[in-house]
Amino acid sequence: MSRTVFCEHLKKEAEGLDFQLYPGDLGKKIFDSISKEAWGQWQLKQTMLINEKKLNMMDPEHRKLLETEMINFLFEGKDVIIEGYTPPSE
Repeated sequence: MSRTVFCEHLKKEAEGLDFQLYPGDLGKKIFDSISKEAWGQWQLKQTMLINEKKLNMMDPEHRKLLETEMINFLFEGKDVIIEGYTPPSE
């Protein structure tokens, strides 16, 4: 049985995540107010960021940077800027 949330990123009702994918209060906030679709969009951005900036997930500074980008993307409506990446034109 899927659950519906009001997605803060998409600004609409959408299918919610099946379980909390991120730890702590931020994880709960994501679970309660970010849809599967928006999380999927973030996962793509996150992969690009990790590759672009050669981030190491064992490095607390790198994790903090990613978390900040994630909050900006999911909750502040800011797109992730990837150096040298041009989105395909419509």
